[in-house]
Amino acid sequence: MKMRYSAWTVFKQGLGGQRGWKPAWRSPDPKPDYEVVVIGGGGHGLATAYYLARTYGIRRVAVLEKGWIGGGNSGRNTTAIRSNYYYRASARMYEHSLKLYERLSKELNYNVMFSQRGMISLAHSPHDVELAHRQAGAMRLNGVDADFLTPAEIARRVPILDMSPEARFPVFGGLLQKRAGTARHDAVVWGYARAADALGVDIIQNCEVTGFRRGADGAVTGVETSRGPIAATRIGVAVAGHSSRLAEMAGFRLPITSYALQAFVSEPLKPVLDTVILSPATGVYMSQSDKGGLVIGGGLDLYPSYAQRGNMPVIRNVLGAVAAQYPALGRVRLLRQWAGIVDVVPDSSPIIGASPVPGLFLDCGWGTGGFKAIPVGGTMLAHQLATLTPHELAEPFSLERFTTGALIDEAAGSGIAH
Repeated sequence: MKMRYSAWTVFKQGLGGQRGWKPAWRSPDPKPDYEVVVIGGGGHGLATAYYLARTYGIRRVAVLEKGWIGGGNSGRNTTAIRSNYYYRASARMYEHSLKLYERLSKELNYNVMFSQRGMISLAHSPHDVELAHRQAGAMRLNGVDADFLTPAEIARRVPILDMSPEARFPVFGGLLQKRAGTARHDAVVWGYARAADALGVDIIQNCEVTGFRRGADGAVTGVETSRGPIAATRIGVAVAGHSSRLAEMAGFRLPITSYALQAFVSEPLKPVLDTVILSPATGVYMSQSDKGGLVIGGGLDLYPSYAQRGNMPVIRNVLGAVAAQYPALGRVRLLRQWAGIVDVVPDSSPIIGASPVPGLFLDCGWGTGGFKAIPVGGTMLAHQLATLTPHELAEPFSLERFTTGALIDEAAGSGIAH
């Protein structure tokens, strides 16, 4: 029985010198077989395991992670959560994820530190203003909140932004989604891990998948791992930027290219920014963490790579844009920089559902948007693994759309960076 977290529990443990806390999840050895194996111990993989156990009662589940849980993209992102997409299929999916985030702390009995501070996408020209109104209309038609802000309203909300007429990137207005925000990336991972473990899921770290076992009919029968073979007839793959490598092991190709996406965090500052703000002209977005650090992101590195470090031209462009748009931050020092590996699909939308190999199912292609989609990604993949049919939200995002041509081009629709 898991210890239930509460204010009383924290107070009681404080009186006892903090010596009564127990591990939040187990570290079991892998069993020889499971009903379902989920490859990838990030947010999507752990959420999938949790919903398999909670919603469908499937508890003979193993989550296999080659390193440590949350050590991939789940721990290498800028934590923004939003649903301001253009096409109905995308809006429905990301809005469902946002609604799940809104009640996630209570459901998991774990504070994921979800802060709905809003997100502003700036308009830097009259043409940007026209596109912002177009997107706001699409969002409202899709049931997503959207407001257009005037320059004066933006100046009041973001006083450190250069709003002068001679600014390098003049501001003509902006699109606001009030319910957008941020969450603590580690807390999301740990919350799902703790909840899945409490339902009987085995979370197995330092267990790299090295191959797939197949039957005479071509269907998967299990995986080869660095800790021995594990049998399972239903396998989910949720490994973000490494999806194409797992697909190659299974004998097929995915329309995915992997790029490094860099991010930065500054030294702690007093509160200067109480929203998430994006500049489409530069691709730079920024928020301020609860510790005071500015969390800064930009565009992709411009060449395929699995190196989790990024390159200097992107650093120069991103930080140069920050200094130009927020002159007061020009002398702020950075504490650290990192890169995650994102899987980019030609239409900038994810791939959810069946693969060409029977019994093997995919949750990939999220590009730069994987963190915001953790709850819905887990929901959709769990439904597919449990019922062997696609979730209604996942139907437009199957791999088959690249054969039928029914693409969902969010790069053109909502101007996302990937």
